Amino acid sequence: MKQEASIGLFNDSYPPVMDGVTLTVQNYVYWLRRMSENVSVITPGYFGQKDREPYPIYRYASLPIRSRYPYRYGIPEIDFRIYYRLGRIPFSLVHAHCPFSSGRLARYVARKQHIPFIATFHSKYKSDLTHSISCRPMVDYLVRNIVKFYESADEVWIPQASVEDTIREYGYKGKVTVVENGNDFSGKESPGLLREQARKDMGIADDELVFLFVGQHIWEKGVGLIIDALALLKDIRFKMFFIGNGYACGEMKEKIEQYGLSDRIKLMGVLLDRSDIKRYYAAADLFLFPSMYDNAPLVLREAAAMHTPAILLNGATASEVIVDGENGFLTENTVSGLARKISFLAESPQIIRLAGEAASHTIARSWEDVVHEVVDRYRVIQKKIK
Repeated sequence: MKQEASIGLFNDSYPPVMDGVTLTVQNYVYWLRRMSENVSVITPGYFGQKDREPYPIYRYASLPIRSRYPYRYGIPEIDFRIYYRLGRIPFSLVHAHCPFSSGRLARYVARKQHIPFIATFHSKYKSDLTHSISCRPMVDYLVRNIVKFYESADEVWIPQASVEDTIREYGYKGKVTVVENGNDFSGKESPGLLREQARKDMGIADDELVFLFVGQHIWEKGVGLIIDALALLKDIRFKMFFIGNGYACGEMKEKIEQYGLSDRIKLMGVLLDRSDIKRYYAAADLFLFPSMYDNAPLVLREAAAMHTPAILLNGATASEVIVDGENGFLTENTVSGLARKISFLAESPQIIRLAGEAASHTIARSWEDVVHEVVDRYRVIQKKIK
């Protein structure tokens, strides 16, 4: 019996490793399958992981990255089984969401089977490399390889127009296509009702502000800036929740204890249940995201879907979608600047409310809508490459 053609989604992270790109791939899978498309995921192996998803996940040899736990360094070149398994699958198209090990596999499959090869530029990869590798010439060499990878794709997608600046900075000169990310919180459920219940369950007082950060706990994302700024807010009643993990967790905890803020700032770790994360977004008054690292963070769209406006940094790539004071807020990249912005907004609940409503209309877009666009683009490129 002939095997049906499959769309191959390739990424260097997949559960149990969670980040924005992982979530993107998961939503691609979910909605593509809802639209009756066959999908396969190809990703590095994770010790002890037993996949029980209703679609095939092909894993290959990997090693832990000590400086970026829980990420893995994929080494498919030493795993002959993955080439054998992928060679038996008739792919209709491959879509790489990472330029590293999984991306190399996607390119190999596309060339071998003469099928379309799409690559999305999601992250500021140079920042990741600089943190993990102290040798600058090696970092520059790897960035050149990243550029060559995207040059080899039939189409290069970016999740936000401002991301083009980053890929051009790396040296890529080809065409790019904007295909936005979505969020899985858009729907008919009232954020107001969910907010009321969530705050009640969390024991949040009516006069208490709730701040939220969701993402990797790494210094590049401004987690230290948040803690230092909150330490200056002596006269504001607040609770701050950090959701996620990363190499900075230990030092963040120490910093919080040194400031005597352990009762007001909580590190919640990774929450795998999306409904739990949704409750935190709904309960929050402000989403704090002072990151210069991110390109087009999903978390910003998730917060917007729950009518929670964000504070971002002036000049950050992610801030392109923010009109200061209308659908979110911008601040300078300093501790005092962030503290002043929070203090001002703490006295202006109406401004927060209106910005949250505007964010829900201007920033949040459902994954269902996005993936319908993706499928249309897949079909166009398939006709082109035939």
